Amino acid sequence: MAERVLITGGAGFIGSHVADELLREGYAVRALDILVDQVHGDAQRPDYLNDDVELIPGDVRSDEVVRGALEGVDAVIHLAARVGVGQSMYQQAEYAGANTLGTAVLLGALAEHRVRKLVVASSMSIYGEGAYEPGPAQERARDQLERREWEPRGAGGEKLAAIPTPETKRPALSSVYALTKYDQELLCLLFGESYSVPSVALRLFNVYGPRQALSNPYTGVLAIFAARLLNDRPPVVYEDGEQRRDFVHVTDVARAFRLALEQDGADGRAVNIGSGRATSVLEIAETLARLLGKEIEPKLPGTFRAGDIRHCFADVSLARGLLGFDAEVALEDGLAELSAWLETQPATDRFDEAATELAERGLTR
Repeated sequence: MAERVLITGGAGFIGSHVADELLREGYAVRALDILVDQVHGDAQRPDYLNDDVELIPGDVRSDEVVRGALEGVDAVIHLAARVGVGQSMYQQAEYAGANTLGTAVLLGALAEHRVRKLVVASSMSIYGEGAYEPGPAQERARDQLERREWEPRGAGGEKLAAIPTPETKRPALSSVYALTKYDQELLCLLFGESYSVPSVALRLFNVYGPRQALSNPYTGVLAIFAARLLNDRPPVVYEDGEQRRDFVHVTDVARAFRLALEQDGADGRAVNIGSGRATSVLEIAETLARLLGKEIEPKLPGTFRAGDIRHCFADVSLARGLLGFDAEVALEDGLAELSAWLETQPATDRFDEAATELAERGLTR
């Protein structure tokens, strides 16, 4: 009999791709998903979710629902989370509830229903600023950002150069979202150690690809830019657009989850999952516009958003050594595939609504 894997958040963007990956490899897949309106709109089973996935609509915060979902399950991939740095800064209770409490409820059930493996999605957001040389960066203070001095400085005010961020970099939690993702990571690793359940945390960098929720103004930057461009509006880029991120294709991420499920090299560890390549946000906006055939220049109002960081891209040597993982989808190929998918999708642009929410609370300047 095939091993049965429960994916919490399994009807979402990443979860559905993980389901596809596991089904191709012969696993049975069950998904637990609350189908939140902000992501799924009508709260119905999404068309893209593989027919072979057993979907249980429900909240990971419900002990009864979680215990039912775990029946007959051999392993768990925990993706369920509210996602969005900006929104987390004013919906603190919702993010702490869905992310931190939801994970605690899951682990309480797993203490009685032991599984072979637990893999949790963590996030690069826990690093705050990424790694720099010759020394660590000081977190950027609001008064620095109000002077439009975007680059972090060292403890003595010295200039720094961004370098790939290793897992040894000390976390610096600059948003409620980052705090709750670190909660999820630590809770799962502590549980694994205490209950002798092999557990792995994958620190995901900027995941992109088909099935991103284009109507969610707090999701990944590529989806936000796409929703603007598809409505013939310019992408709005915070700061000066030169902040750098690591964009990794969702199919690579799905493969990383399978590898973590199947191999024991990363058990008890937190591991970066990214491409290892740094790309500026402005470059992403311009490339996406070109691929969509839109002659629309990004808008740079010179504003900043509370909770954002400047540069963070992955050192992927640990994933390579422990899991045999390397990203395979080149950014240019992944963006071309994404743009082709985008042209088939309706896109509701809610960026202005989200920006107003943030501005009214003083979270953008």
